[in-house]
Amino acid sequence: MARIIFPDGKELKDIPAVQSRLAGIGITLHNWPAPAGARAKELLEKKSLSDTEKEELLGFVQNRFEELKREKGYQTHDMVVIHEDIPGLADMLAKFDKIHTHADDEVRYILEGTGYFGFVEPDGKQFLLEVSGGDYINVPANTEHWFEMRGCTRCKAVRYFIDTSGWTPNYTGRAREIAEAAATA
Repeated sequence: MARIIFPDGKELKDIPAVQSRLAGIGITLHNWPAPAGARAKELLEKKSLSDTEKEELLGFVQNRFEELKREKGYQTHDMVVIHEDIPGLADMLAKFDKIHTHADDEVRYILEGTGYFGFVEPDGKQFLLEVSGGDYINVPANTEHWFEMRGCTRCKAVRYFIDTSGWTPNYTGRAREIAEAAATA
């Protein structure tokens, strides 16, 4: 379940309160159970997946894609699998750990693992949102944010797109103000 972590280390864990805080900056958060069948669990537990296995896992959540296509106009989706043995992983993640925006929404449905989105509020204050298996997040286009793993080494997530070209990070140059200790508190 998602939780917000503030720069002083305080946390907000009450899901309706977390959702309300996020809604204040246009972010949608839902908790949708990850697939629970035996084969889905087997795929979720694997460190890495072949392209065929990624497609199989996507099939278990195809109903979510169909809903989002109707409701939000998403045109495509894919599966990202992050694990510690990916060559160049640090360089790949470094593209997203600086404050940036996107021309399109950034939409993730976390099936397994944990990650952290950092957000900049309109008044300049910053906070982290920890997301884990079952969390669906929609970060609207042009929202200042960043993403990092913070010591977690594995994550499986579905990415949804209206237009994949809108997903390029546009760095804002704003400095992050949240210390590493805040996320591990």
